[in-house]
Amino acid sequence: MAAQLGAEVTVVDCDGLGGASVLTDCVPSKTLIATAEVMTTFDSSYEELGIIVEDDTPHIDQAARVVGVDLGKVNRRVKRLALAQSHDITASVTRAGARVMRGRGRLEGQQAMDGSRKVVVRAADGSEETLVADAVLIATGGHPRELPDAQPDGERILNWTQVYDLDELPEELIVVGSGVTGAEFAGAYQALGSRVTLVSSRDRVLPGEDPDAAAVLEDVFRRRGMNVMGRTRAASAKRVGDRVEVTLADGRVISGSHCLMAVGAIPNSDGMGLEEAGVKVKESGHIWTDRVSRTSAPGVYAAGDVTGIFALASVAAMQGRIAMYHFLGDAVTPLNLKTVSSNVFTDPEIATVGYSQADVDAGKIDARVVKLPLLRNPRAKMQGIRDGFVKIFCRPGTGIVVGGVVVSPRASELIHPISIAVDNNLTVEQIANAFTVYPSLSGSIAEVARQLHTRKVAGEA
Repeated sequence: MAAQLGAEVTVVDCDGLGGASVLTDCVPSKTLIATAEVMTTFDSSYEELGIIVEDDTPHIDQAARVVGVDLGKVNRRVKRLALAQSHDITASVTRAGARVMRGRGRLEGQQAMDGSRKVVVRAADGSEETLVADAVLIATGGHPRELPDAQPDGERILNWTQVYDLDELPEELIVVGSGVTGAEFAGAYQALGSRVTLVSSRDRVLPGEDPDAAAVLEDVFRRRGMNVMGRTRAASAKRVGDRVEVTLADGRVISGSHCLMAVGAIPNSDGMGLEEAGVKVKESGHIWTDRVSRTSAPGVYAAGDVTGIFALASVAAMQGRIAMYHFLGDAVTPLNLKTVSSNVFTDPEIATVGYSQADVDAGKIDARVVKLPLLRNPRAKMQGIRDGFVKIFCRPGTGIVVGGVVVSPRASELIHPISIAVDNNLTVEQIANAFTVYPSLSGSIAEVARQLHTRKVAGEA
């Protein structure tokens, strides 16, 4: 974007453009999950839709109809798509006129008298080049957090960047960590055919998400056969032959064929000369930024996971855009986290935007809340969807929509009209009056809005 607007741009990167989001995190995981979604559809097709899938292998000349997964082939596709996406980004950036350098960069000292900054780039061959810039944007992402007594070996004990090297499906997978990453992988591998044990140190899965949504997902996990161990902390993990033993904090030991450690991420902020350059770094290693992506050092901006502000690719991209517009002197709208929509790619998906149930319960905002189960939706009944709901929060006086939660298949698509309402201060009456297709899952959004509007009118009467 900056190059298209006329700036002379150099991109310093050591792994491939797109970073972890494209190469080891978002794109790969969601590609894997896409395969898992197909498996889930087959798994429930008979009970809900009456579809019969043959369970015996046909003649070699006939097309196979046995449902299974070739994880090696799945992971080769995952890597191929991730690499292709990185190449597309590189082509787009260079086409816009930016220079791409392979290497690692570090800030060199304080800002010069003329306002410029120096960045020293060290290439893989050890050579160095010093760049002089009017502005620097740091977007170095993060890497998996590791426990001292549960070090990944890339074969049996894995972090979330290593799972794509597996050629065979884990027979018994222990997932340590029930945040977004842990829940997504646990659900995906269960759908692919692994026997999954999910170890959660909290009292429920997805402790940072809407409690009603988390309860639905945990119920689905358990109903599908997952062993969910709540309020259980993993102390260590070690290989014992072709098995992995995970020792829990209470002394119990559980065993599986593989273990996935999903215990958070650490920002990539070390060894970059940040503090010497005047960039404030938090105790967690994250770079402090304001709402227009400025750091504490003049001329230095930061975006993405390294800032610790919503580990979402969409937020990182917005932070980067805001930074460049601000640097180039254009008018910018500061980052407003209450308009950010996010999604957990489990089955069902959980999508949220705006103020949350926790905000309402804590008294941070006065809001009316209506939740409508998808079981009442005619399209959901036709598709055999039993789990999920639509929840909307609105201001009691004006009816302005301030937040929402959707739990359903493709919730990531359904949250958009609620996001538009939150971003534009639309009212539940405006949503209720907009036509929806019948039958459709989006009809539940309009129905919730109608119920909120009815309550508002009844309250006024």
